[in-house]
Amino acid sequence: MFFYLAKIVWFAAQPSSLIAIAMIAGVVLMRTRWQRLGRRLLIGGLAALIVLGLSPVSEALIVPLENRFPRADLSRGPPVTGIIVLGGAEDGRADPPRELAGLNEAAERITEAVALARRYPQVRVVFTGGSAALVTDSPPESLAMGRLLEALGVPRDRLTLESRSRDTYENAVFTKRLIDPAPGERWLLVTSGWHMPRAIGCFRKAGFPVEPWTVDYRTSGRIDLWPNSNLTVGLRQIDFATREYVGLLMYYLSGRTSALFPGP
Repeated sequence: MFFYLAKIVWFAAQPSSLIAIAMIAGVVLMRTRWQRLGRRLLIGGLAALIVLGLSPVSEALIVPLENRFPRADLSRGPPVTGIIVLGGAEDGRADPPRELAGLNEAAERITEAVALARRYPQVRVVFTGGSAALVTDSPPESLAMGRLLEALGVPRDRLTLESRSRDTYENAVFTKRLIDPAPGERWLLVTSGWHMPRAIGCFRKAGFPVEPWTVDYRTSGRIDLWPNSNLTVGLRQIDFATREYVGLLMYYLSGRTSALFPGP
């Protein structure tokens, strides 16, 4: 129930959707006796579109998320036992028969995982990700990403694919259940920098200690005061940054993470 409710509510509540709803409502109301309200909604929506899309607000939201967890220091400590790769990098619109596998802007989750697998040729590689589709019967993401990892040189006998999870909390719970990590093992968690705090919090809540291997950075690590050059990119960054902060809050309130804003 949590999964379906979160998907439906967020579709309508994300900033880009709210802006579109406000502007459409404004246009409609301009033709009625509520013209003043319609004008305010239209102007407010347009102002929000410009400010959120072009201003540094999106970077200001993303930087604290990305800077929260630096990469693990692999020169110290015990040897690496395995690599866990979170789903979220698939663009399923062009999967077979059109191509091997489709990747979206979080593709570094896969490329960095392959680099780590080559750096540590004996460790296990676990990909966790099922289907997050609400109404369609889509195959699990692990199917395409497992096929891609093999094509990029990761042997099948080193791969473990978790196909049931639909969100980050289930990633943690089902992965722990699948691989049953022993005390003292060292597992690296590969996911986007903006998503790492919530992911680490979920794995801690599941009782599975992991170390961050942060990828897919969207900022330089500091807030750039120059405006964005692409309105749509800025607006998209506002959407997923807002989603992360809302996700952190809702996961904490529902007992799915170990802290409101997990840290090192």
